[in-house]
Amino acid sequence: MGRGPRGAGPPRRLLPLLLLLGLARGTAGAPGADGLDVCATCHEHATCQQREGKKICICNYGFVGNGRTQCVDKNECQFGATVVCGNHTSCHNTPGGFYCICLEGYRATNNKKTFIPNDGTFCTDVDECEVSGLCRHGGRCVNTHGSFECYCMDGYLPRNGPEPFHPTTDTTSCTEIDCGTPPKVPNGYIIGNYTSRLGSQVRYACREGFFSVPEDTVSSCTALGTWESPKLHCQEINCGNPPEMRHAILVGNHSSRLGGVARYVCQEGFESPGGKITSVCTEKGTWRESTLTCTEILTKIDDVSVFNDTCVRWQINSGRINPKIAYVISVKGQRLDPMESVHEETVNLTTDSRTPEVCLALYPGTNYTVNISTAPPRRSVPAVIGFQTAVKQTISNISGFNETCLRWRSIKTADMEEMYLFHIWGQRWYQKEFAQEMTFNISSSSRDPEVCLDLHPGTDYNVSLRALSSELPVVISLTTQITEPPLPEVEFFTVHGGPLPRLRLRKAKEKNGPISSYQVLVLPLALQSTFSCDSEGTSSFFSNASDADGYVAAELLAKDVPDDAMEILIGDRLYYGEYYNAPLKRGNDYCIILRITSEWNKVRRHSCAVWAQVKDSSLTLLQMAGVGLGSMAVVIILTFLSFSAV
Repeated sequence: MGRGPRGAGPPRRLLPLLLLLGLARGTAGAPGADGLDVCATCHEHATCQQREGKKICICNYGFVGNGRTQCVDKNECQFGATVVCGNHTSCHNTPGGFYCICLEGYRATNNKKTFIPNDGTFCTDVDECEVSGLCRHGGRCVNTHGSFECYCMDGYLPRNGPEPFHPTTDTTSCTEIDCGTPPKVPNGYIIGNYTSRLGSQVRYACREGFFSVPEDTVSSCTALGTWESPKLHCQEINCGNPPEMRHAILVGNHSSRLGGVARYVCQEGFESPGGKITSVCTEKGTWRESTLTCTEILTKIDDVSVFNDTCVRWQINSGRINPKIAYVISVKGQRLDPMESVHEETVNLTTDSRTPEVCLALYPGTNYTVNISTAPPRRSVPAVIGFQTAVKQTISNISGFNETCLRWRSIKTADMEEMYLFHIWGQRWYQKEFAQEMTFNISSSSRDPEVCLDLHPGTDYNVSLRALSSELPVVISLTTQITEPPLPEVEFFTVHGGPLPRLRLRKAKEKNGPISSYQVLVLPLALQSTFSCDSEGTSSFFSNASDADGYVAAELLAKDVPDDAMEILIGDRLYYGEYYNAPLKRGNDYCIILRITSEWNKVRRHSCAVWAQVKDSSLTLLQMAGVGLGSMAVVIILTFLSFSAV
């Protein structure tokens, strides 16, 4: 393309630029070359405004462009409804603006159908469940975001479809649960009335003559619309053979069916003071043992006395009747001169008198000991009396005092010294191997001599006393009271929160008197320092007293303790005698004490030893299940023996 002549005006390529500049000046409000008003040229969606002394055209809100030739609608929804209107909305563009609508299941917080979120309006979930009956009969409404779901209420089941369901789109409906007729139990029947709705219960019982183990008699209507399967299993009652009873014999015929009665009679030498002994077949298929037992008829021989120099009389207490009782009277006589032979003989006597008497063929001037006992099968504690047949004697009024001391009256002239010879025999009925014999002499010029003897406790003594000037001795019987038994031989344990050791019980020797029982006491550790061994106020675990004062966990009769040793586990949940060995409470501190008791002639003596201290007690699974079959069998036998001896 060629260039124009120099000075012939602007080049042609500059003309468009000049036109644009002129248009810009017009846009800026400058009057055009033709002098027209700029505001008259504004677009229909523009507004003329005065700025810095000039008039300009500006597109209205919601439009974009130059204000004169172009003002195009601005699409606010192009960035998405969530950005422009918020969650759960739809955005709608309009010329020069827009508006928002909440989606189905939501509503605007300004409670209008449309909104523009310039005032903070947003869409919130509509709780459709506020409308009652939305899920129809038996249905339960559960609100969800933007919608809702229906479930069947308790006592109803879905029919014709699954759960959850929507009433407008699903065919599911809720029907009330009906379990129908309860199942039958062979040889059983239903007690009372019942319904077939959810949670209803029926109770079963076995017909007469039948019983069930276990005794779960209830069946319930379940949420599945069915009855629970009854666990009751009725079987005919048959108690089998009646139980054996110690020292008793089963007599007559008996039935092992419900209500059958077994009858017993006591063996010879035993009786049942409470009446006839029976055992009844119960509805549980077991025999109900009688509370009565056969106890040994122990003939008590009292008030033994001598009359007519050679005759002996006594009294007996042999129960409620006066049976014929056979007695064995052992006679032993010894003269003063050791060269003379001993006079011994045995006399048998059978009588039903409560005050029997017998006259013996005795030698005069002889010191006699007469032992009276019953012949088997009856048993008694032998009664012993010592006396002298008539003879010149220088000793009179002999008597005992302070258990081990003697005093007597001497007929010798005052201030004349006399020598006295003692011969002492000691025996124990409860310890056959025990025997004590002593001989010694003393001299005294007193008219009323006294002497104290070195005697063992819990022993029967015959003391023969002869003055040197006398032909024959006098004999007196002494019985010393028992003293405390030997301290228990225990291995002391201290347990801190761990499992309890098995406590080893060793049988004590009967040095100071017959041992009657062994007791295991459980005390709070705080009471150890104040516990008195002689206290007999400690009760059983199930007594009315609080276990904060301690209790007897076990009691074993001495005859049931083996000669070597036996073990006891504290808290094994078994009965020892009449006492329950209860588990220790968690977190408590205890003191375990072994107490040995001696009893004789209405006197009781005790000795105690601390066996274990338990701090922060806790039970292991092994201890909680510590009733293994082996130990259970042993303790059951011991318990049975202990109760039988009561």
